[in-house]
Amino acid sequence: MPVYNSQKYVGEAIEAHLNQTFSDFELILTDNASTDRSEEICRSYASKDPRVKYHRNPQNLGAVGNFRRGFELSVGQYFRWSPSDDLISPNLLERAVDILDRDPSIFVAYARTKLIDGVGSVLGDFDEKLHLMDDRPSERWKGVLQNVRMGNLPYGLSRADSLRKTALLRNYGGGDIPLMCEMSLYGKFFEIPDAFFYRRMHEAASTAMKSSADIMALYDPRNRKKLRMYYWSQLIDNLKSVVRAPISTSEKLNIFAFEAHWVFRGRREYLRELGGLVSQGARRLKRS
Repeated sequence: MPVYNSQKYVGEAIEAHLNQTFSDFELILTDNASTDRSEEICRSYASKDPRVKYHRNPQNLGAVGNFRRGFELSVGQYFRWSPSDDLISPNLLERAVDILDRDPSIFVAYARTKLIDGVGSVLGDFDEKLHLMDDRPSERWKGVLQNVRMGNLPYGLSRADSLRKTALLRNYGGGDIPLMCEMSLYGKFFEIPDAFFYRRMHEAASTAMKSSADIMALYDPRNRKKLRMYYWSQLIDNLKSVVRAPISTSEKLNIFAFEAHWVFRGRREYLRELGGLVSQGARRLKRS
């Protein structure tokens, strides 16, 4: 559970895990140098329950750095990230573990999502549409790009050994999409229909950020003004994932063909980013 200035919600999020019907787990709290009462709250739970492990980063590593740190510290057969402001139903881990135990072809078991507000009231259901059980990696890859919207899949329970084969979350906004695409190359995605993940929508959530500088600062606190080529970065990371994946040449060619079609459809965004890069270079030349 990556934590950063989460004093308002982190206690409730921890309780949701301690109340699981499946109890054989470790809950690793990685505190990204919080300045509020998050450390105090997390240490309190860690002192009461040996399953709760608290780790404080000496400095803010950025959101992705903190997510990665949690995975580095984990030792379990299965793994899931759990945001410190979201909730899970008491039977989620039990259902997910059972699914992964029964079918080794499944990479991740994730729950259907309910959206909640800042006080926990249900706003509605959200369907990620990523129940991808096709045997062909290319079909699962297409399913990710065609259906993903909110990016809740990494909050499912994954096989840790398979997750280690990926490049994990990339360090930019939308960096969860290349991870989900890469995950599809190593196994199937199973959607649990009735064990809910409750994603909180509130004013401080990353999904509420509008400023590109704020989004950049979330991922890289040292540089709010860095120009990020989101579309090009995703494309390059996706191609790298396919090249190194242990799948057949024909499957790789199918994915490359789909990626070419995908880029053509979104060509305006790719061209817009190139234009921004050229403009930034021109400004730098003038200043020099």
